[in-house]
Amino acid sequence: MNILSRPNLDAIKTYKPGKPIEEVARELKLEGKIIKLASNENPLGASPKALHAIQKYAHEIFLYPDDNAYYLKEKIAEKHNVAPENIIVGNGSVEIIYFACLSFLNPYERLMRSNGSFLMPKIGAEVIGCAIQEIPLREYRHDLERMLASITAQTKIIYLDNPINPLGTCVWAFELERFISEVPDYILVVIDEAYFDYINMKEYPDSFKFLQEGKNVLILRTFSKIHGLSGLRIGYGISKPEIINAMMKVRTPFNTNRLAQIAAIAALDDKTHIKRSRRVNEAGKKYLYKELKKLKVFFLPTFANFVFVNFATDSKEIFDGLQQRRVITRTIKEYGFPNALRISIGTPAENKKLIKALQEILKP
Repeated sequence: MNILSRPNLDAIKTYKPGKPIEEVARELKLEGKIIKLASNENPLGASPKALHAIQKYAHEIFLYPDDNAYYLKEKIAEKHNVAPENIIVGNGSVEIIYFACLSFLNPYERLMRSNGSFLMPKIGAEVIGCAIQEIPLREYRHDLERMLASITAQTKIIYLDNPINPLGTCVWAFELERFISEVPDYILVVIDEAYFDYINMKEYPDSFKFLQEGKNVLILRTFSKIHGLSGLRIGYGISKPEIINAMMKVRTPFNTNRLAQIAAIAALDDKTHIKRSRRVNEAGKKYLYKELKKLKVFFLPTFANFVFVNFATDSKEIFDGLQQRRVITRTIKEYGFPNALRISIGTPAENKKLIKALQEILKP
């Protein structure tokens, strides 16, 4: 007799990441250089300071990591002017989303998210067996007014990715301040700022202000994007000590590895890499905007390191055509966009290769 899983798991659609280069090469029997513009990785690679730290301490991988990530928390605390007790470190910030669901959701409660934002909060709530309140986007942005109007006594977590993944759109300081001021105290607002380091605008919210005001917020950051440490899987969350303590109880021991912690500490000090990565991203945006306009395809201006591009045909056709030309992108049908691709911004050479491939695919 088969052991049956919990019935609510049957309906869950697992998260689909961007395809790795090795898989595409194997499946399509491709030779030569393949570029990956699917997972919003830093095209410049990892922080050189992080790489140096990894090389220096690689011989220590036989040792368990520091379970409490003491030195990394100290570094993060110094950077954000908070206490180590305000910090939790995760196997990517995505793990902390899962911790929040496990810690604060009961099956009779609800998680609220925008229909079209990052999927992992939805999956985490579905694992618990919760209902999801999915709020329609308004002009490709979070509709904060509709979210406020949709809050019920069962709403327990509200998830806001800012910018939205996979759209790249933001809510601004005055909008988020009003929203947070009106959210009831029994709700945890998760503010996912994975792409924070790519934004240099005074209109972007200072989420730490809400923490200082005693609001129930959980701010998420990651080392996977501008720092280039996606393969080491490390991120962090900042919140009230009591919220952090609850999540620490569902955290697995040694959830972040030794080299990831060491690399993250070094990456925080690598201001040169951060500035260079931001410059390359901004230049890439300008180039892609110009060329996509020439191709007469719809795209959204982005505040992240990827561009949402909507085509006049099924995105799978474009996706397959690009893969045949050794360019990997990301379909986002599961987000409700059947004709769109999320395309990471690459190096100048990678961006040019992408555009050349699109020109070939879309030519009359």
